[in-house]
Amino acid sequence: MRLLDNILYDMVYHSTPLILAVLGGLFAYKANVLNIGLEGMILMGAFSSSLLILLFGNYYLGIILAIICTLIVGLVFSIFSISLKSNFIITGFGLNILVSAICTFILKFKKLPNINITHLVNINDLKIKLPIIKDIPVLSSLLSGHTPITYLSIALIFIVAIVLYKTKFGVHLRVVGENEEAAKSVGIKINHYKYAAILIGALLCALAGINLSSERMALFTDNMIAGRGFIAIAAIYCGKASPYKSSVYAIIFGLAKSLAINLGLYAGPISGLFEMIPYLMIVLVLFIVSGISSKKTNLRGF
Repeated sequence: MRLLDNILYDMVYHSTPLILAVLGGLFAYKANVLNIGLEGMILMGAFSSSLLILLFGNYYLGIILAIICTLIVGLVFSIFSISLKSNFIITGFGLNILVSAICTFILKFKKLPNINITHLVNINDLKIKLPIIKDIPVLSSLLSGHTPITYLSIALIFIVAIVLYKTKFGVHLRVVGENEEAAKSVGIKINHYKYAAILIGALLCALAGINLSSERMALFTDNMIAGRGFIAIAAIYCGKASPYKSSVYAIIFGLAKSLAINLGLYAGPISGLFEMIPYLMIVLVLFIVSGISSKKTNLRGF
């Protein structure tokens, strides 16, 4: 029972940043922008939140400034890819490398192996234990004892779905993504919507990064993002850019990560092999989704 509780709790733990990155990437996807820079934006959120909390000694000020830093990264991506018409993929990869290099440089400049803020942030105080539910076996692992951003990420799944499909902004955004000429013909300012989509994505990636480092561990280490931005892109494609379906795939990937960690504890010398589980899961899911999509296309004949 304890193993099951740990797996379920860690599934929610590891799904949260993925869900936020997926939801952030969806806005850009709907605007016909492939945001490869999700990885770098999450990294900036994680790094800047820890660093700024350490520098200013204030948790909430650090979070606000981290969001601003990540929005700046999103703005740089927008300027290059939208205003200057650069290639989305090359710009995104370049941004990911740049942010990673900045983080490594600052760590080495300050002679820090990592950024430890455990003396400033008590992560147990950030966990919300829900009355009654916290005493129910299994259910408590899923629903109780998580951080504010975790609960916010679940709520955002429904909020993003409403924004994309039930609001004027969402309708215009999807028109921009599906047919730019049609959008222009009805007076929609295409670039404004693309900028907004990328910046909303940057905001949600900032929350993903903050959740990973400052809120969950009170610690930042180099390369701690571990490809979550790319996993989020895979989840968006597997879920056909639906907020609900893509979030389910994010949870599946979170479950794979949880299994890798918890089963690895019992594997002894071969525990390292379990680190492959999340990445094998991604390949397997992409293969199955691609196979199903191809089969449907063949049945329809187009």
